[in-house]
Amino acid sequence: MKPFEVYSLFDVEPIEADGALLFDRLGNKYLDFYGGHAVISIGHGHPHFVERITEQLGKLAFYSNSVPITLQKDLAYKLGTLSGCYNWNLFLCNSGAEANENAMKLASAYNGRKKVMAFKGGFHGRTSLAVAATDNPNIVFPVNEGSEVIRFALEDFHRMELALRERDVCCVIIEGIQGVGGVYEPSAEFLRRLRAVCDQTGTVLILDEVQSGFGRTGRFFAHQHSFIEPDIISVAKGMGNGFPVGGILIHPNFKAVKGMLGTTFGGNHLACAASLAVLEVIEHEKLIQNASKIGKQLMDELLGFSEINEVRGKGLMIGAEFDFPIADLRKKLLYEQLVFTGASSNENTLRLLPPLNISDKEVDQFVSALKNVLE
Repeated sequence: MKPFEVYSLFDVEPIEADGALLFDRLGNKYLDFYGGHAVISIGHGHPHFVERITEQLGKLAFYSNSVPITLQKDLAYKLGTLSGCYNWNLFLCNSGAEANENAMKLASAYNGRKKVMAFKGGFHGRTSLAVAATDNPNIVFPVNEGSEVIRFALEDFHRMELALRERDVCCVIIEGIQGVGGVYEPSAEFLRRLRAVCDQTGTVLILDEVQSGFGRTGRFFAHQHSFIEPDIISVAKGMGNGFPVGGILIHPNFKAVKGMLGTTFGGNHLACAASLAVLEVIEHEKLIQNASKIGKQLMDELLGFSEINEVRGKGLMIGAEFDFPIADLRKKLLYEQLVFTGASSNENTLRLLPPLNISDKEVDQFVSALKNVLE
């Protein structure tokens, strides 16, 4: 047997890592400015992260949700405290796609509707309803096409409002900042108007913070820059710093019914230990403040490049749009300068998602590498 070859791979295999650095079999040292799709939040191999998981592994790695798991309560309390969602509830699962599936399922249970509103450029996962809500026909297949999904451009409030006032939309799902789509951010005014019309029509507002959450944008959640409160927030990626974990934060207006949601592995002991470690490091090392400060510094540096037309994002979720497709630029950064970066569905946009604990040193190293490949 061999792996099912569905991934386009770079010819680099990291086998060790430390902080913002990756090392291959030959001992080459790479700067990680992508974090494996924004997953590495507190840096590779953070000592507290390793210690937390190792300690828990020595006690109990897994038991199912048929028994009490105190670590889930500890995680819910810590997450509520740091995010500001104090009296909300938490359902744990294993990935961002699973989080969004459960968010939309819960929304439907709440208002009895089934139509989903999503946005152009949005990405919400690759499972059934999540992929139907994702704006990429190349990964949607006939089995997914039965879902009722309507889609609008960001900021197209007039058409969106008309659709919502039909009162047959179950939920609106929107990213705090679009990641795969090219780091596009809905305006604060758009989100506030969206919140208002959802309230007026009984529509559930889901904020997909899978990529933009856990401090990446300089606030705990990206939507908090706009000072709105959604009904459900989906999380994953940076939540576990590489350990598979996801979840949905659920407004107290939603009432739990036994059996309405469920998972075998979600909220297991190791996943909770990993996520608690992430939150503890974020708090102790003030990584949200660091993401804001270092992100601004990096964005200011990028604005100095004549080849870059626009710099988008917040904190350490950054998209730099060049005046040419960036596929070759990424290869040069990787193979010549030993720097990992990301792409998006906008072929001209370079996506930067480094660990939240990078410093001036890593910014300077990246800027120098970028200058070298653009010479």
